[in-house]
Amino acid sequence: MIKIKKEDLLKIPMFSKLQEGTLERLTAIAYKIDLKKGEKLFLERDNVDNIYVVLKGKVSMYRSNEEGQKKVVYILDDGQAINEVILDRKPASIGCEAFEASQIIAFPWEELLNVMENDFNLTKEMMNMMAKKIRRLYRQLKNTVPIKMDRKVAAKLWKLSRDYGIPVEEGTLINLKITITYLADMLGSPRETISRSVKSLEEKGLVKYKDRKMIVDTERLAKYYREL
Repeated sequence: MIKIKKEDLLKIPMFSKLQEGTLERLTAIAYKIDLKKGEKLFLERDNVDNIYVVLKGKVSMYRSNEEGQKKVVYILDDGQAINEVILDRKPASIGCEAFEASQIIAFPWEELLNVMENDFNLTKEMMNMMAKKIRRLYRQLKNTVPIKMDRKVAAKLWKLSRDYGIPVEEGTLINLKITITYLADMLGSPRETISRSVKSLEEKGLVKYKDRKMIVDTERLAKYYREL
């Protein structure tokens, strides 16, 4: 078990403005976990006793269907709470694994709840984090509409470019190593279907895919997937 320092907490926006006493209590109960790429933090239906926050790196939140195929719901990065929903004390309804080598801060849920009871600002930050996730789910509902798969892929790539994009000469580089298989997991569709859709977008000049990196034309992508 690796204890954390107060400086670690201060790197996370939702903790950075808390009272000194609250930071000290959080530091006293928290510890750090190192995850290798692909390593599981918890699985669906696990009874999880900690609330986790990403200190550094990225993790995937996913669900699996009856055939074992993954559907990635979120990619969470630095400073984001992973599973604050377990405050309801029910088993995990989603799995979590490291998208890349990551450092995670763990808070025993009961002890964290005690700290939240004594500092409403921390409670409010947790509520804000949950609200952002709910809004992301609302946006993802668009993908449940029966539209062509290449438009769904375009919508997902546009969102990733907004979250992880870096301007480059050719457009916007999505600063994630995304395989076609992983993109298929994000959309809950067969790999072959996603591969054809990406090629279709490449032929239209909306996407360039090379070495698991994607460069996209964000404006044209947005226009394309909204033309339903």
